[in-house]
Amino acid sequence: MWFAGPARLVPEAGRPGALRTGFALAPGMRVGLYGGSFNPVHEGHLHVAETALTRLGLDRVIWLVSPQNPLKPSHETAELADRLAAVRLRARGPHMVVSDVESRVGSRYTIDTLRILKARYPGVHFVWIMGADSLASFHRWRGWTQIMRTMPVAVVSRPWAALKARTSPAARRFAHARVSADAAGGLATRRPPAWVYLTGPLNFASSTALRERSRKGG
Repeated sequence: MWFAGPARLVPEAGRPGALRTGFALAPGMRVGLYGGSFNPVHEGHLHVAETALTRLGLDRVIWLVSPQNPLKPSHETAELADRLAAVRLRARGPHMVVSDVESRVGSRYTIDTLRILKARYPGVHFVWIMGADSLASFHRWRGWTQIMRTMPVAVVSRPWAALKARTSPAARRFAHARVSADAAGGLATRRPPAWVYLTGPLNFASSTALRERSRKGG
């Protein structure tokens, strides 16, 4: 879903009416897009989503469950249907939406997905949401500079990632576009590039640790 490669055309972007996302959004809404494989989903993911929902004043957070991370072996990734079901158990409430839209349109990369959704929902104020651990490697994503220029970005602090995130190539490249956390409530309507780093209580849950524990039978 995320990582770098040669540029290509965005599927469906020219025909937004053909896309059936499974959710309805109205112009003027503030909507967070939170992508990942969620393999498995854990409390840390929910912490990121809820922090963004509250601090940014969002109307919705849409969890974009990726079919497969291109840089990880498929045998390490649970079936999409199982991961969707697990995320739905965690991401409850009227403000949380769980979607398989990337699978529906055949999108593997975030930049494609964001362009598709912006074309499908003109007038909606989208924000890309990610944990600080993702910001540390953001420069490896396909079209990462384009993502920053496509919509505002909210980064939520994660354990052991603060230093790497704040000194990452992405943070340095777009230092001029960083918004104070005090102004996070208006991020969704800012013209990109604009991003914010949100700190707060940390949740130490980790997908990697959970997979390792499962392999060991613990």
